[in-house]
This record gives sequence, C-alpha cells and structure tokens, in this order.
Amino acid sequence: RNNIQKAGVQYILDSVVHELLKDPNRRFIYVESAFFQKWYLEQTPELQQQVHMLVEEGRLEFVGGAWSMNDEAAVHYHSVVDQFTWGLRFLNDTFGECGRPRIGWQIDPFGHSREQASLFAQMGYDGLFFARLDYQDKNNRMQTKTPEMVWYTSSNLEENELFTSVLYNHYSAPPGYCFDVLCNDDPMIDDQQSTDYNIKTKIDTFITWLEKMAESYRTNNLILTMGDDFNYMNAVMNFKNMDKLIKYTNARQSEGSKINAFYSTPSCYVKAVHAAGVDLPTKSDDFFPYESDYH
Repeated sequence: RNNIQKAGVQYILDSVVHELLKDPNRRFIYVESAFFQKWYLEQTPELQQQVHMLVEEGRLEFVGGAWSMNDEAAVHYHSVVDQFTWGLRFLNDTFGECGRPRIGWQIDPFGHSREQASLFAQMGYDGLFFARLDYQDKNNRMQTKTPEMVWYTSSNLEENELFTSVLYNHYSAPPGYCFDVLCNDDPMIDDQQSTDYNIKTKIDTFITWLEKMAESYRTNNLILTMGDDFNYMNAVMNFKNMDKLIKYTNARQSEGSKINAFYSTPSCYVKAVHAAGVDLPTKSDDFFPYESDYH
C-alpha cells in the first residue's frame, strides 16, 4: 500500500546485497527473518551462494533474528520464545553458526521489559540495543553518561547480565545525513568545480554532531545508525554518500581530528566497548512505563 507507506523489503535486500558485493569494506545488518526467508527463497543458487559469502565474512550480519521484532508490553513469553525459535532455526539451517545473531535489536518497540532482556541473556546474546524509552529517562541518561549499562535481567537465574545500549538519535541518521530516496537531505557533493560543493560544511557539521554525541558515552566508541524506516530500497544512494562521508571525515585527521569513521556492526561495537574496560552503571527493572512526550 504505497499510498500509506512507500515500503518494499524485497527491494532493500536486492539493492543492499548488490552494493555490499561492490566493496568489502561495507557492512549491513538485517533483523527480521520473516521477510528475509521470503526473499532468500526467491533467489538463484548463485546469488544465494554470494549471500552465504557475505554472511561468512561478516559483511551481512543478522541481529535479532526472530521472525519479527516483537512487542514487549502486551506479549506472553511463550509467543516470544516461539517466534525466536522459528526465526533462529531458519538462520541456523541456512547459514549455520555464522548466521547466529549475537545482538538483540529491539529498536522500535514502545518500552522494554526485563523479561525480554532475560530471554536474550538466556539465549546467549551478547548485547541489546533499543531506541524507545521514556523521554525523561533518556534525557537524564544522556546528560549523566548512563545510556549504556549492565542489565541484571533476573533475580534467580545465573548468567543473567546483558550489556544494554540506548541509541543516541532514535534509530535514524544524524540530521542532514539521511542519504536515501525517502529523504530530502542534500547528497555529499565533492566536485570542487560545482557551485553546489558542500564537503567542508557537511564534514564540519558532522564532526560537531559527533563531538556532542561523545559527551553522553563513556568510551571512545560511538555507534552511528545510518538509516530509518524502509530505507535502502535504492542502496546505491546510501552507500555512495556514506563512502564519501567516511572518506572526508577521516581526511580531517591530517588537521588534528581524532575521529576515525568506518563501516561496522553492533557486535563489533559491543566488542570494542567491552575491550575499553570502563565501569558501567547497572539496572534491574523494566523500561516501563513508556512516555514519548510531556503531554
């Protein structure tokens, strides 16, 4: 129903796989198994083999991996377990150990339950990311360097700790850097003969955003989401502009910038944060109730 929302997951997967194959530096994460299975079974054996290669090399990484990104507020744990079983079984049967998700990616459910986090911990996930929590809680956490924590997900189960990270800018790209057919932001124009050349301004603003973001987190690592709802149906737009954003951001290191940008995944980020060895706050209750605005 394109009159309601322009959306086509099959085109996202078609386009993203094509762009990943162009450049081994590029990365992409994929979440819900339901749409992926539907797409994968329609592909030729040759393309399926290329997808296997991308998964084995870590260039296409599954996170979440359940049939869907389930609700956490009005749901029974039996249903959560069942739909994770369904999705993870497909990934295991198709890709083996390389297809096993290690990260919970509950970026869009409205509030988060301790039981959901407990299930992730029991299933052996290494971390959990989400975007939606009470706006007052989020504001406070960003001001006090506590958006990341160790969540104690159960009072009676061992091995129940789960690294949890609150995303900075919802699950979207920074303002002005949405490089997608559904967006209205200007592309990266690096032709210095063009009257629309904008690299200096784009990089200046980007670095300012990152420096502000860094004030909220405890390590030197920042996870920057570059996408939004149904983005990447024409992935060449996204990757072409992100290639330039990374290139010209890192070029500033010659002028003293300490920022190093690169394509990554949530599991790589969790590893880097863990290696930093910083003390993190803890939590042992729900992220409920959920309030998005003061009204």
